[in-house]
Amino acid sequence: QLQLAESGGGLVPPGGSVRLSCAVSGSNFDYTAIGWFRQAPGKEREAVACISGSGESTEYADSVQARLTISRDNAKNTVYLQMNGLQPEDTAVYFCGATLAHPTVPALCNPVPYDYWGQGTQVTVSA
Repeated sequence: QLQLAESGGGLVPPGGSVRLSCAVSGSNFDYTAIGWFRQAPGKEREAVACISGSGESTEYADSVQARLTISRDNAKNTVYLQMNGLQPEDTAVYFCGATLAHPTVPALCNPVPYDYWGQGTQVTVSA
C-alpha cells in the first residue's frame, strides 16, 4: 500500500516557476513509477510528466516538455516537478500517481496502471 502527498502549489504569476513535490510512503519506492497529472476546471485529467522507478526513463506531454522537469530522490521517497514559464492555461489541480506495474516509454504516462493517488495540489497562474 502506498500513500502519496503533494505539496508546493500556490499562486504563481505568468512566467513564474514552481516546484511541486510528491512524498511517497510505503515500500518498494525504487520500483514505483510516478506520474504527475493535472486537471483543470471542466477538463479531463491529463498526464504531464512521468518517471520510472529508477529515474532512468522519463516521459512528458508534448505541450509542456520544454518547460517541465521531473526528477526523483529515492533516498527521500520523493518525486519533484519543476515547472517554468507558467501560463494561465497551466492552472489546474496537480496530482501525483504511482504504479508498481513497471510501465515503459512510450506508455510511461498511460494512466490505466496508476492505482495510487494523492489528494492534489492547486496551481493557479494569474497576475
